[in-house]
Amino acid sequence: MNINLKLTNAPKAKPTDESKLGFGALFSDHMLVRKWTMENGWEDAEIVPFENFSLSPASAVFHYGAEIFEGLKAYRTAEGKVQLFRPIENVRRMNQSADRLCMPEMPEEEMLECIKKLVEVEKDWVPHSEGTSLYLRPFLIGTDPKLGVHTVHQCTFCIIASPSGSYYAEGINPVKIMIETEDVRAVRGGTGYAKCGGNYAASYRAGHKAELKGYSQVLWLDGVEQKYIEEVGAMNVMFKIDGTIVTPALLGSVLPGITRKSCIELLKSKGFKVEERKISAEELFTALKEGRLEEAWGTGTAAVVSPIGELAYKGEKYEINNFKIGETTQMLYDVLTGIQWGKVEDEFNWIVKVD
Repeated sequence: MNINLKLTNAPKAKPTDESKLGFGALFSDHMLVRKWTMENGWEDAEIVPFENFSLSPASAVFHYGAEIFEGLKAYRTAEGKVQLFRPIENVRRMNQSADRLCMPEMPEEEMLECIKKLVEVEKDWVPHSEGTSLYLRPFLIGTDPKLGVHTVHQCTFCIIASPSGSYYAEGINPVKIMIETEDVRAVRGGTGYAKCGGNYAASYRAGHKAELKGYSQVLWLDGVEQKYIEEVGAMNVMFKIDGTIVTPALLGSVLPGITRKSCIELLKSKGFKVEERKISAEELFTALKEGRLEEAWGTGTAAVVSPIGELAYKGEKYEINNFKIGETTQMLYDVLTGIQWGKVEDEFNWIVKVD
């Protein structure tokens, strides 16, 4: 694979006030594009100026949700170097998503090369302030200009980059979560483990209802019995019960989060007992009422970890750890972000240096 460069002659001015970056609203000068057809496979990739796509209104992505995506970040260290955190895991998960939606997989080394090359070209867009990063959004869309439900024959792979501020504008504070008892996110055998747009669109209604009631996100139950805990909004979830870390098992309806995986490996390295298993809402609230639920937190690329201070379930509200961040949650946040920004030694070989 070649990566051809067609760079802009009119680069945009970089942000001067990185405290106002926000998330996903500003984009760098360039994007990487690579096309695929069933007849010819993957073409060479191009890095071109960031611009709108021209697509047929009949494209499969518009009508049948032929779309998958990923999210990862490039970080700048105190020494000014740029690095990525476990990008091969994003590559592998994207190919798993592609397989589920019957879309083309890309050789791992080629997708990783695409990510690294775009970051190399756009390295000046990686912010310098503490807590900031260059958010990367690889995605793959079906572009067949033909109606009819069928396997896609044409696709476009693209990576765009967005300089983003700290997820926590005022520090890492506990959030309020509402357990959803009507809508479900996914079922085993469906697309719950794939990172595709349809999963997120299906979550809008419950999320909107929770927001109107003053909650940050919803906590999903399983789609069959609506009994077992699965995910928090767009994040995985973990609980500390009697000193043991419990997190829902990956049984096909839960996204295999990379931050989740990193937390598990880090916790085990520090001697914590970690259980990946089914956990019912009843078990969770029994532990809470008996004072055995010590901490709860969500995990994800955007937030890293998000402490849960309150859970609402069937009209009842339950406070966790006096609505304060727990020591285990704080440790995970400090170590993971420390590794990502080069402040803590990377004992796990998770970092990939770009510059």
